[in-house]
Amino acid sequence: MGSVNGSLVTEFILVGLTDHPNFQLPLFFLFLAMYMVTVLGNVALIVLIVLNSHLHTPMYFFLFNLSFIDLCYSSVLTPKMLMNFLSEKNIISYQGCMTQLYFFCFFAISECYVLTSMAYDRYVAIYNPLLYNIAMSPKVCSKLMFGSYFMAFSGAVAHTGCMLRLTFCDANTINHYFCDILPMLQLSCTSTYVNELVVFIVGGSDIFLPSLSIFISYGFILYSILHINSTEGRFKAFRTCSSHIIAVSLFFGSGSFMYLQPSSAQSVDEGKIFSVFYTSVVPMMNPLVYSMRNKNVELALRVTLRRRKF
Repeated sequence: MGSVNGSLVTEFILVGLTDHPNFQLPLFFLFLAMYMVTVLGNVALIVLIVLNSHLHTPMYFFLFNLSFIDLCYSSVLTPKMLMNFLSEKNIISYQGCMTQLYFFCFFAISECYVLTSMAYDRYVAIYNPLLYNIAMSPKVCSKLMFGSYFMAFSGAVAHTGCMLRLTFCDANTINHYFCDILPMLQLSCTSTYVNELVVFIVGGSDIFLPSLSIFISYGFILYSILHINSTEGRFKAFRTCSSHIIAVSLFFGSGSFMYLQPSSAQSVDEGKIFSVFYTSVVPMMNPLVYSMRNKNVELALRVTLRRRKF
């Protein structure tokens, strides 16, 4: 085979979630249903936010971006996975694999920092509500989103660039259902020390820094809530944060398990199960979690449906 970017391998074979034939069709329909819910839920939330002026606030600005990221994030991985459930040999080209890796990293890191921005937004809203409109002005929100996408771009370039420098000789079977970093490192016939260092430093930073920022934000939020005199006020404050806490726990919990441990065949096998959470479950759950018992979203839905009738 000819050389491609220093690699002798021109295509990879994806093992998938399971190699048992009897599980392929049930898993296809399961993940197809999950993907349909993901697409419908996130598109619906995006449309509602765009069409309803009372949702043009910082909170829903970040939620709009989160829904957009989840929609793209899921679409980078799920269609290929669905095709693989129906194929006898799950092949992806070298170029396609690197492209999938880049966009996977980009949208995953974007989600980390958007969730962090949303935690900061909740902190300002609860800790200092009188200065909320100033502290979370459109200019500030735009800068936070630009920073989120810039960090995602930098991280994705670092991970993909380091992967392109590796040579893949004969082994081309990736023990995963998409082109993820750790399973691909196991196939390289050259040293992966630099790659593992980048995963530890860049990947660790993209998990640790947002997690620390979210933890600090919620420390201030909890302090503020405990100083609210009325029980109803405390409950309302907790309820506005509950959706975000669920999203953060699912995403960062599963991501930390996958990337903040040494690379090994056993860890990759376990990681495939956990990766389902942050690649399929989280993008599906976010619009549901943020929509349920949300009076603003319910009002926007009723107004939008009423417009469609006339």
